[in-house]
Amino acid sequence: MAVNSRLSGLKDLSISERRARVADSTAVEPTSLEVLDPEHGLTIEQADHMVENAVGVIGIPLGVATNFTINGRDYLVPMATEEPSVIAAASNAARIARGTGGFATSTTEPLMRAQIQVVDVADPRAARLRLLEARDELIALANEQDPQLVRFGGGARDVAVHVVDAPAGTYVVLHLIVDVRDAMGANAVNTMAEAVAARIGEVAQGRSLLRILSNKADLRLCRARAVFDADALGGAEVVDDIVHAAALAEADPYRAATHNKGIMNGITAVVLATGNDTRAVEAGAHSHAVGPDGRYTSLSHFEKDADGNLVGALELPMAVGLVGGATKVHPVARAAVALLGVATARELGEVITAVGLAQNLAAVRALATEGIQRGHMSLHARNVAVTAGATSEELPLVVARLTADRAVSGDHAAKILAEVRAGRRENAR
Repeated sequence: MAVNSRLSGLKDLSISERRARVADSTAVEPTSLEVLDPEHGLTIEQADHMVENAVGVIGIPLGVATNFTINGRDYLVPMATEEPSVIAAASNAARIARGTGGFATSTTEPLMRAQIQVVDVADPRAARLRLLEARDELIALANEQDPQLVRFGGGARDVAVHVVDAPAGTYVVLHLIVDVRDAMGANAVNTMAEAVAARIGEVAQGRSLLRILSNKADLRLCRARAVFDADALGGAEVVDDIVHAAALAEADPYRAATHNKGIMNGITAVVLATGNDTRAVEAGAHSHAVGPDGRYTSLSHFEKDADGNLVGALELPMAVGLVGGATKVHPVARAAVALLGVATARELGEVITAVGLAQNLAAVRALATEGIQRGHMSLHARNVAVTAGATSEELPLVVARLTADRAVSGDHAAKILAEVRAGRRENAR
């Protein structure tokens, strides 16, 4: 069944109506979404098997981003986030990109690195060459540890050896390059690193110490690009201002940190929803943002095309998987993957990267026009009103006043709520 991600008016429906419409627009059975109810989701017994000293579970809102067309296919994208405006902003940016064909994405091979550090080496430069000479032996030894991965077409592919001069000494560090297929890869890579560490120490004539994967997954890159119509963005001046705003992020690390955080608002939400490792993806992204000159910069780039439209591009490491971990254990993560309808880790990573670019465009566009607070605070006002005690009937009235007064605070919400209730009592007389 072909997915239709153009679901206008979804926000105006009840939660049960949204689920029904999402199910109608995808290949999932409506009953499979019942795990999204807190009482049907992750149980305390399951949590106790996932982490030590479990005492409970925490709920994070799970929404669906609409309008995404990626490589000619529609996706409804599950996003887990506590921050207002994220899902709406991504959906709006995807709607604009949809008019010019949506997002085009590509991915490199799913290669991860394990690092094996060797200390106390008398001749580190010569040791580097000895390890390179032992390449085939080390690869074969590593692949003996995971025959199933090898059967699926993965496994250790190569080695690289670095000599690292540090204040405490000079270290020989071997990088074992592993194709992890549809896994995130941490367990497979770490197992191989542990298995070959002793032999590496022998060849280097030193003592092997650290043996663990690197989250700087610079061989496992995802890329996304899209054209955003100038008129749909608000005109030529808005395009120029977005380019200026993005250029500041490329030149200034203080702006780049917030710019990249906006990208990660979208990326982390999908990574979390699908049960993947948010910390690994975030570490890879931010390390990738450090350029060859050692300066932290923007992960994305925006420019004008020959027709005056805005073109956005994003490239970053994307170590995510569909095999193992919480993706298979957590019932909500399983439902989210089914809803998304991806078949491979590569496809999942490309969807996540497209969402990151959409989120980035939405944030920079808001900054270049009305400012970030207008849209953000209108949604934040709902949380403030609920905290103040507004009922579902009172909520629209309190939110409208908070937004109109441009004073979204708990004290002001309590004052407005008191006025609303006093007005109702007066009208009831």
